This record gives sequence, structure tokens and C-alpha cells, in this order.
Amino acid sequence: MSPPADAPFRVVFVCTGNICRSPMAEVVFRWFAESVGMGGRVVSTSAGTGDWHVGERADRRTIAALQRHDYDGGAHRARQFSYRDFDENDLVIALDTGHERVLHEWARNEDDEGKVALLLSFDANANGARDVPDPYYADPEMFDEVLGMIESACRALFRQLEPAIRAAG
Repeated sequence: MSPPADAPFRVVFVCTGNICRSPMAEVVFRWFAESVGMGGRVVSTSAGTGDWHVGERADRRTIAALQRHDYDGGAHRARQFSYRDFDENDLVIALDTGHERVLHEWARNEDDEGKVALLLSFDANANGARDVPDPYYADPEMFDEVLGMIESACRALFRQLEPAIRAAG
């Protein structure tokens, strides 16, 4: 069954523990939609491939990096990706090739497979990079660098999707 024509476009961003990269992408992508008045037409969420941090807030350095760039990540609570995410989302965006591989392994059918994409694949400015590096074991400056990569890729992804989302609304 197809979703109703006025259903929002749904995207879930996936990283390892859902406390660093994917919460950043969730917040940034939502900001792009809201900044052009399409907040009601886009739902942006995130999840992790692992369950280590379920229920926790985003890493304090993630929240700080987001705040330094005028984003609010304070409401985030980590969760683990589930099969339901394939059913409930139009796109499943992996933050690195390891996540992409896991998501393809978890895909139950061609429809699930077709929803999986790598975030940096949308960004011509990525210069061939495929992975958004995990800043977890790095210094706070790395969180700012990672956020910059995520902003650039989310901007490119949103620009690609925006015409179809507008047409559907």
C-alpha cells in the first residue's frame, strides 16, 4: 500500500551508536527543511546499528558542536535501527560504508535495499570520500569538522529531494 499523497517524506540517518554523526545529520536535515518552510513535509530521524547507547542523549561534544552552529540537538535520545525503519522511511542514509554494508545485510527485500544510500554520495564536494569519520574518540574540533561534512552532504541531499517533495505537497 502506498502512503497518502500528503504524507511527509521520511528519512532516517544511521551511524554506530546514534550519539554523534546520525543525530547531527537528523538535526541538520530537519533544519534545511524548516528553513524553506517544508518542516511539515519532511520527517528526519536517526538510529544506530548498535544498542550501546539506547535512551541516552547525544554525546555532549555533539550537542556542543551543534550549538556552536546554531542547531539544537538537546531533545535527541539514541535508539537502535529496526526493521520498522525500513517500513516507515523513504530513505535510509548510512553515515559510512560500514553502516551501509550492515543496512544492506539487514534489508529483507529489494524495496529495503533500494532505500539505503551513503550520505556522502550526494555531495560533489566530498572529493571521493565515502565515510563521515567517527569523531567519538577524537577531540572536540573533530566534531566541528564532522558537522561541516554533514552540513555539506545534507544540503546536497536536500537540494536533490526538494523538487519532488514540493511537487508531492
